[in-house]
Amino acid sequence: MIELHVDQESKVPIYIQVEEQIRSLIAAGRLRPDDQLPTIRQLAADLRVNYNTIARAYMDLDREGVISTRRGKGTFVAGVLDEEQMGRVRQEKLRGIINAALEEARSLGYSFTEVSQAIAEELARWQTDGPEDD
Repeated sequence: MIELHVDQESKVPIYIQVEEQIRSLIAAGRLRPDDQLPTIRQLAADLRVNYNTIARAYMDLDREGVISTRRGKGTFVAGVLDEEQMGRVRQEKLRGIINAALEEARSLGYSFTEVSQAIAEELARWQTDGPEDD
């Protein structure tokens, strides 16, 4: 069974948190095609959130082709994502990470200059210490 967590204090809406976590689990290979997801009702109860919140996340993911709902059988991870779809999922995840960091920095009162300088410094450090580019 998958484990998802929501941050009730986050400025990121809960349905987006759920969507991003499911996409991340798929991108990481922890959820594979045809793996069954919890029912909307079960996931809402597990996360202690409104049923409609999970329904919206599932509806968005279904519309994008990430998951599919089979009447009477449940909700499943859709078939293998092609390279373009996987690239989109990865880019959406990266943008979500960046946006969450920027929103937190804004809420803590950092200026644009402070944030951009810190990002530039961290990118420079990451380039010298981090993984190789493709």
